[in-house]
Amino acid sequence: MTKNTDLVKQNLLPKHVGIIMDGNGRWAKKQGKDRIFGHQCGTKSLRKAIEFAREKSINILTVFAFSTENWQRPKKEVSVLMNLFLIVLKTEIKKMHKQNIKLKVVGDLSNFNVGMQKKIAESEKLTQGNTGLLLNVAANYGGRWDITEATKILLRKALNNEINVQDINENIMDGVIQQTGLVDVDLMIRTGGETRLSNFLLWQLAYAELYFTDVLWPDFDKVLFQKALDSFAGRTRNFGKTSE
Repeated sequence: MTKNTDLVKQNLLPKHVGIIMDGNGRWAKKQGKDRIFGHQCGTKSLRKAIEFAREKSINILTVFAFSTENWQRPKKEVSVLMNLFLIVLKTEIKKMHKQNIKLKVVGDLSNFNVGMQKKIAESEKLTQGNTGLLLNVAANYGGRWDITEATKILLRKALNNEINVQDINENIMDGVIQQTGLVDVDLMIRTGGETRLSNFLLWQLAYAELYFTDVLWPDFDKVLFQKALDSFAGRTRNFGKTSE
């Protein structure tokens, strides 16, 4: 295979993939199990997705683990999700570190208990020097929250005369939002059959290619991930311009 062919293939790959991992509860019900069982099985699909992203040399993978709206779910389910998140951090972080994965948990972490916040900080610190896949886990995250927080930062800068309000534009806003590590997404995948964004990466998805599948998250595997990549490779991205 020539270097030119390799370059073409690499250019057809998304640099940043975002995934809304939907359908755990419905999958469990189909198995005659509790919704919690679905979330537990969903972690296996996440491992496969991370492994596949590494195999394909995708730079950034952002997964929607827990939204700001998910607190409205039954308390038992929320509690299990929190415990599951903590368990995954404890059991997987050393493996991620060995694989040169950099972990970043993005969202309003203030709502998590002290133990959870401590483990998140430890995990991020352990992997902060890694140069491989950047894994963003959006936890207690919402796209509107992200934009609101960026607005607050710019407002404080304006009040401190560090920036003129008239000078604020999309590039400046983008730079503030990117401080979280959530740069523009090339491909957004949502499993579970729903065709909406559900407050996920609203700013970063402005020109992303969207891929929706009816497959429930626990059944999402490397073959289905590849189908999403194939779909991306076959699309023309004009970013508001014409193909000419």
